[in-house]
Amino acid sequence: MDSTPRPKLHISNDPMYLLLREGCIKEFNAKRAAGDKCDLRGCDLRGLDLRGLEADGLDFSDCYFRQSDLRGVDLSRALLDGASINACKISGVLFPAELTASEIELSLLHGTRMRYSKK
Repeated sequence: MDSTPRPKLHISNDPMYLLLREGCIKEFNAKRAAGDKCDLRGCDLRGLDLRGLEADGLDFSDCYFRQSDLRGVDLSRALLDGASINACKISGVLFPAELTASEIELSLLHGTRMRYSKK
């Protein structure tokens, strides 16, 4: 069992993170495509509408997505270790292949933090 302490959930001052909190998904995607970097690890993403987010390569480790709208987001190449998706809308979401259906279900229904090993 991994006893490494998890970082505390936070609201970051990162301008890219603030775009997500303000619902500016298209602008976030455009800035990322232009090379802007962002640090989303351990961020509070509760209740956000993230539909349309281009999540390829994003590190959502230890993020809290409670009641966010993730419908249609491709998370297959995002890092989700330790993230929680309690009560999220996940229709059409593509999760990383290493993440089991039971792990997703436990997080969705009970808020557990998802665990998996990258191959």
